[in-house]
Amino acid sequence: MQTTRTTQTRHTRQRWKVPAGVHLVVAFLAAWALGAVQPATGIPTEVVQLTQFGPALGVALAALLWPSRTRELLAGSAGHPVSPWRQLLATPLLIILLSAGPYALLTGAAHATDPRGLHHPFLLIALAQLVGACGEEIGWRCFLQPLLRTRLGPLAASVAVGAVWGLWHVQALAQSPAYAAGFLLATIAMSVVLGLALEEAGGLRRLLLAGGFHALVNLGMLLFMDEETGRALPMVLFGLACAVAAVPWVWRGREVTIPAAVG
Repeated sequence: MQTTRTTQTRHTRQRWKVPAGVHLVVAFLAAWALGAVQPATGIPTEVVQLTQFGPALGVALAALLWPSRTRELLAGSAGHPVSPWRQLLATPLLIILLSAGPYALLTGAAHATDPRGLHHPFLLIALAQLVGACGEEIGWRCFLQPLLRTRLGPLAASVAVGAVWGLWHVQALAQSPAYAAGFLLATIAMSVVLGLALEEAGGLRRLLLAGGFHALVNLGMLLFMDEETGRALPMVLFGLACAVAAVPWVWRGREVTIPAAVG
C-alpha cells in the first residue's frame, strides 16, 4: 500500500513539474534567441520586443507534448463568473500614478513623454504592446499559474509565477542591486494582482485581461517613467507602487479563499 501511494505521489508531482520545467526552459532560451535576432529583423524595440513571445513558444511545445493537459490549463474554469475586470484594468493607472507622481516630486521634473514625439505612431505601439503582452501572459498567467495552482494556493502560486517572471527578465536584473530589487518587487506584486483577480477566469477572457493589464503598465512606463535609463529610483518607486496596489487584492483574496486543487 505504501509503495502504491509513493508511486502515485511521484506521478502527481511529475504531472506539474515536468510541464513546468519544459515550459520554463523554452521560455528562457527562446527569449534569448529572439532577443538576439531582433536587430536583424528591423523591428523596433519601442514597438514590440520579440523576447515577449518566448513564453508563448514554451506553451506551444507543451501543447505538442501534453495536448489535453495544456488545453485543460488554458481553458481554465468551467464556469464564467463575473471577475472584477474594471478594477483590474484600473490598477495599472493607479500603479503609474503612485510611481510617476512621487518620481516627479523627488526629482523636481515631470518625466512625461508626448505620444506624438515617439518614433512610431502611438496606436501602432499600443496594439503591438498588447500583442506582445499576450505573448507573455499566455505563458505566465494562462499556463504556468493554473499549473502551479494544482499544487499551491492562489497567493503562493502567484508569488512563484511573479518570481519566475522577474528572473526571466535577465537584462533588468543585470542593473544595480536596487534596480533589480525594485523590478522583482514589481513583478511579484503585479503577479499577485493578476493571479488573485483572474483566479476564476479562463480561456480568452483570462488572456485578454492579463494582456491588457500588462500592456497598460508597459505603456504607462513608456509615457511617464524613464527607468530604461538604468536609474534605480524610478524602478524602486515602481516596485513600491505595485506593492501598494496589490494590497487590496490580497485583502480581497482573504475574504474568498479558494483551496488548491490536487492534480
